Amino acid sequence: MQINYMENKKNTNLLIGLGVVLIIVAVFWLMNKSSVSVVEENAEQSLESTEDTSEGSVNANVPAVSSLNYTQALEKYKNARIELDPSCQARPNVVTYKNNTSVMIDNRSNVARTVKVGSTFPLKAYGFKIVKISSATLPFTWYVDCDKSQNVATILIQK
Repeated sequence: MQINYMENKKNTNLLIGLGVVLIIVAVFWLMNKSSVSVVEENAEQSLESTEDTSEGSVNANVPAVSSLNYTQALEKYKNARIELDPSCQARPNVVTYKNNTSVMIDNRSNVARTVKVGSTFPLKAYGFKIVKISSATLPFTWYVDCDKSQNVATILIQK
């Protein structure tokens, strides 16, 4: 009788451990359903810029679909823009957007930057990228990194 009790206790502990592992896997799966995708890119402030525009995953090399110059982008994304200054600080640094909103990430520095908003992407000197932020689970928070500076901005995504 003593052996049966010990075996049942081991089985119960194994089931509890398995349940915890499954919950952790489910949480990571749901977190990875959030995405950031580059919608448009323009790396020059010049009105004559012809930089390619990308669509899709941040890491994908996709052909150009349209071109937006800096002035047009400023107008179009005036209510959805995060500016990175020469010291990699963000303005504004805390924002809230609706799910599936396109946001302008604007590098106002004379040096290229490596920016992370969900995924990591390069941002040329005085360049900008338009990223579409979305998440399957709401609300969701994205943190923006600029070069070695982490969490320079917080983006809360809501319905």
